[in-house]
Amino acid sequence: MTLMNVLVDFARAGRIGPLSCGMSLAEAEDLLGPGRPHPAHIMKGPGIDGYPYSWGGLQLVVTQRAVSGIWINLWPGSTAKLPPLVLPDSESFEATVVREELVAALDGAGCRHVVNSTLTLAEQSSLLTQPADVCAVFSLPGRNNHVPHRDRQYLDVMHKHTA
Repeated sequence: MTLMNVLVDFARAGRIGPLSCGMSLAEAEDLLGPGRPHPAHIMKGPGIDGYPYSWGGLQLVVTQRAVSGIWINLWPGSTAKLPPLVLPDSESFEATVVREELVAALDGAGCRHVVNSTLTLAEQSSLLTQPADVCAVFSLPGRNNHVPHRDRQYLDVMHKHTA
């Protein structure tokens, strides 16, 4: 299993293995182990909505103690971590995904996608996969991103939200 496989599977299905929007936080923590709650959860208590629990580069947004969003955050030019449930046999991985490579992988897997005009602006572009409605956001590298091509867009985040 590679990072690209995880990203394409997420884009096609809108879920990551058994992780899906709508499942309870307790179910997710049974699968992933305890997450690191956002400081708002610590200050306001577990009933506060819309803040993520984190497992390395994986974040689950929680609303009414249920998963309302799944995020994979990447840092182009560095390494990142995802829990073994998401990316088995990998302590850390190269987190650099060029836009054209992900688009080619989606096309190769038969995963339809359209430009997400809401998040496509200036030096950023975005696409939405169909029918899963997973959003991928790409941008030009920042000053601290150590990437081979400064003029290409790299994947920053893929995410899915429930309505």
